[in-house]
Amino acid sequence: MEQTGPLIGVPPGLEYLTQIDQILIHQKMELLEVLCGFENNNQYEIKNIMGQTIYKALEETNCCVRNMCGSLRRFNLMIKDNMDQEVMHLVRPWRCTGCCFPCCLQELEVQAPPGTVVGYVVEDWHPILPKFSILGPSRETVLKLDGPCLLFNCCGDVKFELKGKDGQETVGQITKQWGGLLKEILTDTDNFGIQFPMDLDIRMKAVLVGACFLIDFMYFEKAGDGDNVRSCLSS
Repeated sequence: MEQTGPLIGVPPGLEYLTQIDQILIHQKMELLEVLCGFENNNQYEIKNIMGQTIYKALEETNCCVRNMCGSLRRFNLMIKDNMDQEVMHLVRPWRCTGCCFPCCLQELEVQAPPGTVVGYVVEDWHPILPKFSILGPSRETVLKLDGPCLLFNCCGDVKFELKGKDGQETVGQITKQWGGLLKEILTDTDNFGIQFPMDLDIRMKAVLVGACFLIDFMYFEKAGDGDNVRSCLSS
């Protein structure tokens, strides 16, 4: 896998994103979660279409937040390159569920490099459909992301369509890939694919990576939910 040198206007460490229009994200399976249901910090590998790891992501939350608040939990997510240098930092504050509290919707801040905000992923309120806006650093709308009505497709993928800022033309997608019945039932480890235009601004490619993680936590993170989430909301 060939890496380019520093490029003008490209956050350091993200130069490789200029060469690709697809990314695969694989969540690593934790044995303790499978056996005991105890929620650990999520870990992911970010790969190119040839299966080569280009980045690694690690969640930073304490055990109380993970296991009490479940999928609603706030988190920091570090994304590091193969030299173990942090190239992106994702920050998700605690928010209520958007269907009940449209004034307090989900949001994710994307920093690249850490400390420099390059964009945001913001949930758009809708009574049925998952909808998001991909925003630039000044919170200007750049892209839209629309999910399906049904977020579970037995034996099939779940697709979120990436559209222009007017919400009309489809320019890419984020896909939650079907992992097989046993894996889907017993674990919350997920595989995703991201497709975007090759010439898309690198900062927006980084924000879409963040959008994928937010979608995973909101809709596909099962361990630690249920009574624990209700306890968190009532506290």
